[in-house]
Parts: sequence; C-alpha cells; structure tokens
Amino acid sequence: MRKRTYTTVMAISMCFMLVYGCGGKKLETTPIQKLKAPEWVVKGSGAFTTDRDKVFHGVGSAFGINNPALLRTTAENRARNEIAKVFQFYTASLMKDYMTSTMAGVPGISSEEHHIEQAIKTVTAMTLSGVIVVDYWQNPQTGEFFSLAELDLKTFGENLGKLKELDPKIRDYVRDNAERLHKELEREAGRQNRP
Repeated sequence: MRKRTYTTVMAISMCFMLVYGCGGKKLETTPIQKLKAPEWVVKGSGAFTTDRDKVFHGVGSAFGINNPALLRTTAENRARNEIAKVFQFYTASLMKDYMTSTMAGVPGISSEEHHIEQAIKTVTAMTLSGVIVVDYWQNPQTGEFFSLAELDLKTFGENLGKLKELDPKIRDYVRDNAERLHKELEREAGRQNRP
C-alpha cells in the first residue's frame, strides 16, 4: 500500500512538473523600429541614393551562433549575397532591355539568350569584388547580428570596364543604362517600404 501511494504521488508530481515546468516565460518581441535599429536594417537590400553616392545595399543577418567572429562573418557573407541577388535582378533587367532593343525579329534568338545569361553571371560575379561591408548592428533583445554591404554605382561602372570576357556591345549597353535602372530599382524599393 505504501509503495502504491508513493508511486501515485510521484506520478502526480511528474505530471504537475510537466504541465507547469514547460510553460516557461513567454518571450515578448519588440518591433525592430522601437529598438532604434538603423534605417538600413529596416529598409533592407536594394538600390538607394545616399548623401555620398548612388549605391546598392545588401543587408545580411545571423542569429544563434555562439562564436562572435563566426556570427559576424556569417552576417557579412549574407549581406554580400544580398548584393549579388540585387545585381542578378538588376543585370537581368538590363539584359532583358538589351534583348528587346536589339533582337526583335532576328532569327536564332535562343543562342543569343544563352549569351545574355552568361553576361548576367559574369557581371554578378565581377560585382562582388567591389562590395564592402560598411556598418553593423546587433539587436539588443535577440542578439541577431546585422551587416550592411555596399557597392556604389561608380565602382560598378569601373569594374564593368575591366571585364574583358563580356561582349563590348553588352558592356556599353549596361554602362549606358546603369543610372536609369538604378533609379527604377530605387523607386521600387520606395514602394515596398511604404506602409
């Protein structure tokens, strides 16, 4: 009888601990704007005009990594990757415009499209050589670490001029239309950030 009472008390105690012990304290999250995050954290990646120049921003973040150096490096690499994504879109848009303006009604489009796709990959890969990480911020509540990578339009143009494997016509077209497309991407980013 004594053993049975002991077992019953233990079972009830275990159930009580499971029900109330796992409840824990509910973590309240604060919107990032209230934590006084920099504007670039809130806006995210895209094309922007700063007080210095026209730039492309990539915002990367990392969370849950105990090694501080690895946390920072991961956020930096993700920010660079965001620049690459912006540029793949940017370059693809330029190449689409180029194809539209030069290949209307021309037979053999499929081989030309392959050439254009290679140009997109080349320009995107070249772009990453001019990207620099210019700012950091860490969320004081969660520990999430943010990095801001930047590439200015001038550096992009200089890097584009160094590309020998890119067809000169495509290179000139991209360079001539870079300013216009930067404005379009900046307008698009502005529309996305409106409430």
